[in-house]
Amino acid sequence: MNKTIRRASVFCLLMVLALLVRATWVQAYEARALADDEHNRRNTIAQYAQPLGNIIVAGSPVTGSKETHGDDLRYKRTYTQGELYASVTGYSSQAYGATQLEGIYGDVLDGTDDRLKNPADLITGERTAPGDVLTTIDPDVQKAAFEALGDDRGAAVAMDPESGRILGMVSSPSYDPSDISGTGDGDAWQKLLDDESKPMVNRALRQPLPPGSTFKLVVASAALENGLYGSVDEPTDSPDPYTLPGTSTVLSNENPSAPCENATLRTALQYSCNNVFAKVAADLGQDKLKAMADAFGFDTEELDVPVRASQSVYPTGMDKAQTALTGIGQFEVTATPMQMAMVSAALANGGELASPHMVSKVTGGDGSTLQEFPDGESERVVKESTAEQLRSAMVTVVDEGTGSNAKIDGAEVGGKTGTAQNGVDNSNTPYAWFTSYAKDDSTGKQVAVAVVVEDSGAARSEVSGNGLAAPVAQKMMKAALGR
Repeated sequence: MNKTIRRASVFCLLMVLALLVRATWVQAYEARALADDEHNRRNTIAQYAQPLGNIIVAGSPVTGSKETHGDDLRYKRTYTQGELYASVTGYSSQAYGATQLEGIYGDVLDGTDDRLKNPADLITGERTAPGDVLTTIDPDVQKAAFEALGDDRGAAVAMDPESGRILGMVSSPSYDPSDISGTGDGDAWQKLLDDESKPMVNRALRQPLPPGSTFKLVVASAALENGLYGSVDEPTDSPDPYTLPGTSTVLSNENPSAPCENATLRTALQYSCNNVFAKVAADLGQDKLKAMADAFGFDTEELDVPVRASQSVYPTGMDKAQTALTGIGQFEVTATPMQMAMVSAALANGGELASPHMVSKVTGGDGSTLQEFPDGESERVVKESTAEQLRSAMVTVVDEGTGSNAKIDGAEVGGKTGTAQNGVDNSNTPYAWFTSYAKDDSTGKQVAVAVVVEDSGAARSEVSGNGLAAPVAQKMMKAALGR
């Protein structure tokens, strides 16, 4: 063998060895990364190779799977009453991914979660039967909210004050996730993206807005907890009209003839007196108000129910006039309907806030429990005496004040209305709010609700919390109480 052939042979041998080393490296060390790569279509094919597990409401699935034809993705997601439950389920799309419960529990629902596998499956890599997600949603409450909101743009949340179970969550307008679950739904997807009403935004959790006068419950709580006033029936030091500190701006009341001068907190809630709560906020100062708001859940960065809610905000760095405006739920105060339901829930539950959640259990394909979410984990927000006084004042609001449309015969109902400014100089249609609770002593059932109506198409003069939001809350509370 001459020298040239010998060199060529050595070179070829080195090339073969290098190829073997590379192949071994890919198979031994990079296989998992390549297998898990989002661009590996085999994963998507495997994900939809069998029917998905289901999201369950009151023992019945609100999701399903449908066999496709002429596609390598064998099954696609379907939805029972998709528009009704979209704000709970989210969507699972072969083309656009998954959101909300569909996304959070995607591994359980498609059978790839390791907790679903027995030891043999872990070794062989065999796909096991998918699991299910059991929700806390009450179908009657959900339907009541959905139908009551109708074509109005807004959202509603209902929760059990004692357990923290979310009984209803609706965002309007809604959409049918079935329309975008396949691979050929590009037109439907684009239509949803182009829709100015943003139907895929979960307004109940993900769209904080100025809460208006519903925030006065937080301010009243702070006034009692910090000893500014000893009870809801003690007269306040509240001139009417009230000029914002350090300015010439006079803060008016919606009802000029209301008895708001030096009104008690009860009367101020009943008539929604801006002068009283602006003065209370200015007297307390932003630090005490922020501490109270934070205790109710404002400024919580990770409120997971288990879908993450956007942060509700009580601002800082304000002057005294701005602090006064926060007392009526304006300036830069923002809240989601979930947050305002939590405020009413804490007061209804004796001052303790139960952790809100809309999933009770995650199960395997054989019905075994993979994960459970206990009810009733709570933290004290205000003293029991404070909560009792404010419940009494909220009942006055409904029985004798601005929340009359929330009344339910035979039940204790307390609430607070709100109308929040929208746009520069309130140039847009105001937001109509209502937050409330209801109890039926004969059955022990109770519920806390928050509703916001962003736009109902009503004339500006007809926009009010009692006129637009309270009737929605009343129907939800009736459904929750079984009436």
